[in-house]
Amino acid sequence: MKGLRVKEAAEYLNLKTFFKSDDFEERMITTAEVNRPGLELTGFFEHFAGDRMQVIGMVETSYLRSRPDMEKRRIYPDLMGEKIPCIVLSRGMEPEPLMLEYADECQVPILGTDMGTSQFLSKAIRYLSYKLAPAISMHGVLVDVYGEGVLIMGESGIGKSEAALELVRRGHRLVTDDVVEIRKVDEETLLGTSPEITRHFIELRGIGIIDVKTLYGVEHVKEQQKIGLVIKLEDWDPNKTYDRLGMEDEYTEILGLKLPCHSIPIRPGRNLAVICESAAVNFRQKKMGYNAAHELYRRVQAGMGQSDIQ
Repeated sequence: MKGLRVKEAAEYLNLKTFFKSDDFEERMITTAEVNRPGLELTGFFEHFAGDRMQVIGMVETSYLRSRPDMEKRRIYPDLMGEKIPCIVLSRGMEPEPLMLEYADECQVPILGTDMGTSQFLSKAIRYLSYKLAPAISMHGVLVDVYGEGVLIMGESGIGKSEAALELVRRGHRLVTDDVVEIRKVDEETLLGTSPEITRHFIELRGIGIIDVKTLYGVEHVKEQQKIGLVIKLEDWDPNKTYDRLGMEDEYTEILGLKLPCHSIPIRPGRNLAVICESAAVNFRQKKMGYNAAHELYRRVQAGMGQSDIQ
């Protein structure tokens, strides 16, 4: 099961550490869901989500401080005995000695933040959803073209990197070359990023590695981008019939999501950058309700109707 180290989450979310468990360095969070215990603090644990990060806000802290120690000695073992990843106290609150006592006994990390509870929940869920999302690495190039994430795929050496460089020169933004790390952050969104080691680099055969950020400026690179369109480059096959109208959309599947896809045959004289730009703009038009192929079909049908009348 995919997981995220509590230590890594604590560092990113800038959490204070009140108690570190013996396994703090290796302790894992395995779900993006976050739980704010309510009824559990009264002793009701029938549907307790013990696999989630537990967040205790001002209301929960005030309630616990109002209860007698005898009652808390019954609640804390049940709360921490479920092998929860960690407990986070919000609003700058600090744990009482009894909580730290049972944290030591049950080996549960106790962390804290100065953020408000709702603000922290929002940030934590967004971060965990991204880090724990289903992910895959694919060979290709990802470029932000007019705000649309265009994933360019094809066999090695077919011209993906050259097309990306020309797009950068035309004012668009490179996300990643060669390897695209893709995360499914929700049921409708795929986010593409670059591996840290190759970020902002493009490999050009015959020239070598170039640094896009250094050569063209920070305005021509981007850290991540939602993928909306896939362009597959392939060698021109004279015996293959290629779509010339685009009446029916084609799709490719990545991590269970279907994305619009265009197969572009490559032959000398074709400007790949212009083709990618046109595909991105056409894709945006379709999202806004306009389909050029359907408009052409409508005009042809209307013209045929006029001819019949005459």
